[in-house]
Amino acid sequence: MKSDIQTIDNYFKNENLKLPEYQRPYKWTIENINQLIDDILLFNDKDAYRLGTIVLHEYIDENKKTNFNIVDGQQRTISLLLIAYAIQEDNKLKEYLINTMTINWEFTNSISQQNIQKNYKEIQRRLKDFDEKTIKFLFEKCEVVVVTLNDISEAFQFFDSQNARGKDLEPHDLLKAFHLREMKNINDNEKSKIIQSWEEMKTEILSDIFSKYLYRIRNWSQGKSARYFTKNDIGVFKGIKLEDKNKYHYSKIHTIANYYTENYNKEYHRSIDNNYIDYPFQIDQPIINGKRFFEMISYYQNIINNLKKLEDKLEKDKSILNILNNYEGKSRTGDKYIRNLFDCALLYYIDKFGKIELDKAIEKIFIWTYKRRLELHSVQIASMDNYALQGKKLFVEIRDAVSHKEIINISLDSVEYIKASKVTEIKNKFEELKYVKT
Repeated sequence: MKSDIQTIDNYFKNENLKLPEYQRPYKWTIENINQLIDDILLFNDKDAYRLGTIVLHEYIDENKKTNFNIVDGQQRTISLLLIAYAIQEDNKLKEYLINTMTINWEFTNSISQQNIQKNYKEIQRRLKDFDEKTIKFLFEKCEVVVVTLNDISEAFQFFDSQNARGKDLEPHDLLKAFHLREMKNINDNEKSKIIQSWEEMKTEILSDIFSKYLYRIRNWSQGKSARYFTKNDIGVFKGIKLEDKNKYHYSKIHTIANYYTENYNKEYHRSIDNNYIDYPFQIDQPIINGKRFFEMISYYQNIINNLKKLEDKLEKDKSILNILNNYEGKSRTGDKYIRNLFDCALLYYIDKFGKIELDKAIEKIFIWTYKRRLELHSVQIASMDNYALQGKKLFVEIRDAVSHKEIINISLDSVEYIKASKVTEIKNKFEELKYVKT
């Protein structure tokens, strides 16, 4: 095995790159293409930008010619090649190319053909964002790690270790990398503290914060599905860059809040009164790239932890939380989905209105959430997700509410038919609160 780091220009100088027949169809979407182009445009002031690993199988054909089959990395390779050919065909941009592309592959698979055509047209539309600097960055500064093996079984074994046996990157790992790159104006000491704080959180906890809370609340509040948080969804947690010269108008209020908070906490008065303030995060606000992103995750981790301790701090609503923590069917998978729906709605309420009349808010959220549990024999993740998006959309209601009264006074329907089992305590509470039709 041999490996080296190659610029895109050097990688494409290999005229003997081949796509073997065993490769799956080209399936990158327009979204994948735009993400790649956005990254190239975003980081084109870097000295280098790594685009991943390519695994090649080196072999000699019947004509005694050395060839290189792409075992891993064909999706990325084809996409980069499409960008290169689009530049080469553009009358204004082709003069900035150092070398001419000579790779010529034929695609017989209809899926590959359709995706190549769609993506090539999208790339042509995006070329208006390219200039000489961007093209030179793409070919001279963007890099791939090329791993070459001359035994096909070893090549596949290496591919397996990269993609199956090895632990795949979680979505939050990709977000960490993205927001670290955005921390340009942060000194190394502060950056180290932020990274250390992140690394001290277990990956299971980070995964839950994103997938079970922040992702679902952000999406449900916008009327969007939120069943699973994957690497394709990390754009939900990419936002505005406050250092941009050409700021969007809506970002000005966040810029003001950012620098006011920063300067307030750095004043010498804080050494006397210790009155430090948190940045005023809101779950449904635009994400602020860089340092504030990491602070936001720590901020909501603390709120989620406190959410789990509410039963010990509240009295009027303790009976509801006590029921949810102890009823017979609480450990079933479907009941956990419903509990997550309840926790997300409660977290969203507290995030927006604090703990004002929290006992009444818990009661309303309980009725809205567990009505779904009582109505169904079994609950799937789709049951939870669909319920958040249909009928009385509580997350949208919270998003649009100006006063907490709009939530605690919201009108909810009673349960007509109770189909669930092992929910006696919940049913009794519904009857006590007059939410069961007689």
